[in-house]
Amino acid sequence: MRLEEFIDEFERDESAQRRRLAQQKSYEITDHLDDVERQFEQVVQGDSLYGSTAPEIFVGRSSYPNVSTGLLSPMDREADATAYATSGDWYQQGLGINDILQRRTGLLNSTRSAQVNVEDVWDGFVGVQREVAIADQPVDVEVGLDGSPELDLSLDDIATPTGPRARATDATLAENPSVPRPVEKTLEDDDWAAEGAMTYLYRRGFDVYDINNILSAGALGQGQNRRLVPTRWSITAVDDTIGQYLRGSIRNARSVGEVQVYYNEYVGNEYWVILAPGNWEYELVELKAPGSIWNPNPDGDYYLAADAESYDGRTGYVEETAGAYHASRLAVLEQLEEMDRQATCLVIRHASDAYWAPVGVWQIREGIRHAFEADPATAETFHDAVRTLAPQLPVSLSTLRRKSNLVAGIQSQLRDF
Repeated sequence: MRLEEFIDEFERDESAQRRRLAQQKSYEITDHLDDVERQFEQVVQGDSLYGSTAPEIFVGRSSYPNVSTGLLSPMDREADATAYATSGDWYQQGLGINDILQRRTGLLNSTRSAQVNVEDVWDGFVGVQREVAIADQPVDVEVGLDGSPELDLSLDDIATPTGPRARATDATLAENPSVPRPVEKTLEDDDWAAEGAMTYLYRRGFDVYDINNILSAGALGQGQNRRLVPTRWSITAVDDTIGQYLRGSIRNARSVGEVQVYYNEYVGNEYWVILAPGNWEYELVELKAPGSIWNPNPDGDYYLAADAESYDGRTGYVEETAGAYHASRLAVLEQLEEMDRQATCLVIRHASDAYWAPVGVWQIREGIRHAFEADPATAETFHDAVRTLAPQLPVSLSTLRRKSNLVAGIQSQLRDF
């Protein structure tokens, strides 16, 4: 389909958008939080919580290297624990922001303070946490608690929200966890660097969500270097490491033969992905609406952020788009690796005011992964694609050009001029 034809069919129903926004900004989550304390009291037996825990942990970053480390346990004993763990299945199920927040507030974060160095620690609270992280199924645990939970919902632009927190005195496994053989292999090899172990697990079919938990629990890397990794850091580290691996796999691949344009939207975010003939280059431009979570002034202007890399990758820290950059780049590289092609790529993310609460970069990763499910629209040139898309964007072409190197025509190969 030509891009012009695609645009003609792409009509926004503004009244429907307003209805969705009103529904998303409902007070259901407030009502749900009122029930959390009662639910906590029902499941706690004396000073203990017994139930099935999702195969997911949380490691904080405050006061590093003395961190808050936690087990995430659903307080509903009848619930399927795996449904509470961050997963691409949430996209497939069509979960909205309210749905995600309600699931996460249903998880009790039982926390202890711990040193990050855990090379040989497989007992006590931290040992149980590490066992939960490397298991391939939810594990029954008994957690000793001290005091009432704190009901503040913790929101983050990279990590998935976490629910109420309670201080744990101890934790005990109620069963022997089942650990996949590839994970055992990485644990047994004390000389295996974390980057190599991550790519090994990815090649063995582990998604980044699984690898993130394992890395966060300090179960990857050379023996003397195994440390708890704050969840926020581990998410970005896994996306970046797997992304670099995939970039290397397409380094000598042929270029795509035409300009392809993909589109998707999810939880108040729109994604445009342009793949153009040429060597690998990548840029993410984020357009954050007034009234959205990271640009809260409803009367202000759009906030634009951008980061890019050339054929040889980046040499410095991603300054403006942080975890969103690595999550979106991973999704693009997965598609190119499947196509056995390389391309010059521009991703435009529009975070509208319907994105009223951050749910983590997983939604960016999945939003772009699933953008490639539909057949792409096509254009004659990269700049033709951008000019045709411009009226669909919430900022002008000149504004976009001032922020984006690719749109401005600043490219790394002389033959592109």
